[in-house]
Formats: sequence, C-alpha cells, structure tokens
Amino acid sequence: MSKLTHLDSDGAAHMVDVGGKPQTHRRAVASGRITMSAEVLEAIRHGNAPKGDVLGTARIAGIMAAKRTGDLIPLCHPLGLEAVSVEFAYEDTGGIWAIRATATASLTGRTGVEMEAMTAVSVALLSIYDMAKAIDKGMVISDIRLIAKSGGKSGDWNAPL
Repeated sequence: MSKLTHLDSDGAAHMVDVGGKPQTHRRAVASGRITMSAEVLEAIRHGNAPKGDVLGTARIAGIMAAKRTGDLIPLCHPLGLEAVSVEFAYEDTGGIWAIRATATASLTGRTGVEMEAMTAVSVALLSIYDMAKAIDKGMVISDIRLIAKSGGKSGDWNAPL
C-alpha cells in the first residue's frame, strides 16, 4: 500500500507541502450525468424550464465551484486556475434521458486539478437538478469520475474504457 500523503507520522491529517515540487502544466477532465424524464430534457433543450436557462446557469455554477474547490474540500490547496470549461451533451440511450456534464480544468502549478474538475461537474449537475426540480424531483446524478489527467510527477492518466 502506498503512503497516504495527507497523514503525518502520527496519523493526523495535514495539508501536503507542495513548495518543493516543480511547476508543470496540469490538466484534468471529469464527467458525470443526470438522468431525467423526457419532459425535463425537452424543457431544458427548448429553454422552457421554470427557472430559465438551465445549462447556462449550470455552466457558470460549475466554473465558480472549480474556483472555490480549496474552500470546499478539506486539505485541498487553493489554486490559481488558468482555465475551466464545462460542456453539456444530451443523451438518449434506449429511453433513458440524461445530460452529461464534462469539465476541464488546467493550470501551471505544483499540484493537480483533478478535484477542481470533479467539483465543477458535481456543482453543474446539482444546478441542473435545482433548476428543473419543479418538473421532476426524481432526477438522478451519477457517474461522476475523473476521465483524464496530465502533468506532475505521476504523468498522464486516462480512465479505462
């Protein structure tokens, strides 16, 4: 088993010192989805949701969340992100309707941006739920995961297919 970097020799949680690490370009991509009724998907697609522009609001919420990840996740370093994007795709797989959110975060720095990308996806999907819950409270958020990361000591990583 590898050593847990967020525990000191006494087992107490602490923030990892990244001061001695070299700066490299780092990038992370995360994804997740929210399943919903056909009625909700059509309302979002056509801009008829009760609270307005669902995906525009969710995109901004995801970007804002990525920027605040260090405030939300204990022991996560506050980072000066250089770029964050949140994109959406409609999915209809055999009568199951969903929207997939994909977030990409990047910077040149001493620690990775995986948590920022996953936080962006999570909050974007929560925002979709909030904006459309008047139509369907049974929506389900799932499959939030890291898709890829690059940079740093561990190099590139891609999720298995």
